[in-house]
Amino acid sequence: MSAERLGTVVVTGGAGGLGAAVARAVADAGGTPVVLDLRPSPEGHDGEVVDLADARAAEAAVERVAERHGGIDAVVTAAGIDACGKLDDVDGPAWDRVIMVNLLGTAAVVRAALPHLTRVHGRVVTVGSTLGLKAVSDATAYCASKFGVVGFSRALAVETQGKVGVTMLIPGGMATNFFDGRDPQYKPGPDAKLNRPEDVAEAVIFALRRPPGVALREMVVCPEEEPSWP
Repeated sequence: MSAERLGTVVVTGGAGGLGAAVARAVADAGGTPVVLDLRPSPEGHDGEVVDLADARAAEAAVERVAERHGGIDAVVTAAGIDACGKLDDVDGPAWDRVIMVNLLGTAAVVRAALPHLTRVHGRVVTVGSTLGLKAVSDATAYCASKFGVVGFSRALAVETQGKVGVTMLIPGGMATNFFDGRDPQYKPGPDAKLNRPEDVAEAVIFALRRPPGVALREMVVCPEEEPSWP
């Protein structure tokens, strides 16, 4: 993928939050975003309605996208969920689903896209978290999944070096619906400093536009007063 051409960019979680901001930024930059999510893109972008907790379904969705668009130039894995609470208080299936969406879904989408990305020296931007580097209480599922994304991303970068560009984005708190429906103790306070997802999406576009041979391995984009970093 050239620095000038974004091409077809698969965006997981692209129907809301950071994913929607990335899809919009890709379109604004002249690329073609393709959204993988539980619901269609509210902005009308092409996509596949798929449950990313089902790794095989996610892989099949990627193959359909590649066939429809004649390949894939980049992948951004922005889908993410959480299940807050003490380990023994969180329902088992809910805990498992965090791992399946955040980690296994990420790996499945990238795995399916890899042959297409290799052909064009494409790019992958995985979305980790500050809680993939710093552990906190009441977030065992989320921390486990995002620590896993960190390890996956670093290993993938080594495995595909010279063939695919791999960047791990570590975003801090963002003003999205990610916190909706939570117990108040797990929501940002009224004075919390949160980034706009649009501003974080700009960093994703920067990563996607690096020329072949230029490695942008990891980047942290967080509010200046981010409490969970460093």
